[in-house]
Amino acid sequence: MDILAHRVGGALTYRYDRSVTSRITAETPGVFAQTFSVPEHAIDELGHVSNLKYLAWMQEIAIQHSTARAWPVERYLENGAVWVVRSHFITYLRPAFAGEAITLLTWVAEFRQRSSTRCYLVRRTNDQRVLVEAETVWVYVDRQSGRPCKIPDDLRAAFLVVQPFRSAAPTIP
Repeated sequence: MDILAHRVGGALTYRYDRSVTSRITAETPGVFAQTFSVPEHAIDELGHVSNLKYLAWMQEIAIQHSTARAWPVERYLENGAVWVVRSHFITYLRPAFAGEAITLLTWVAEFRQRSSTRCYLVRRTNDQRVLVEAETVWVYVDRQSGRPCKIPDDLRAAFLVVQPFRSAAPTIP
């Protein structure tokens, strides 16, 4: 299976080749990871982790990664700009259950002038099976005007862009 790329509303969107994402690990340069046990309160009426909980974990690990790169929320506020979500793309592949150890991985896959694409993987720790693949497009927004603004060079420099699949992606006109 190859990388699938297509335009949605003018934005270039990528879907991952599972053989590519399976090569991303916590040791991959630029990848931030956290392992934890799934708490009971994360379980929905179907007996597995709620889809909304994955979304919350994605936001939390993005903030943790940014903080680890010397860009905590307070620094953004001092600079007068924050990240807001433009879009989420999530593929749920397998369920996770209470008490299971899972590893959530995230990395910056792309910087554009006023936005950034951040990718996520959720793996079951004991067998390394991918449970969730996701991508969020974040827009850097001026707090006063509410309009997208240019991402500062020092913010860009704080993150290693991980592009394991970009070189194989087809060019979309």
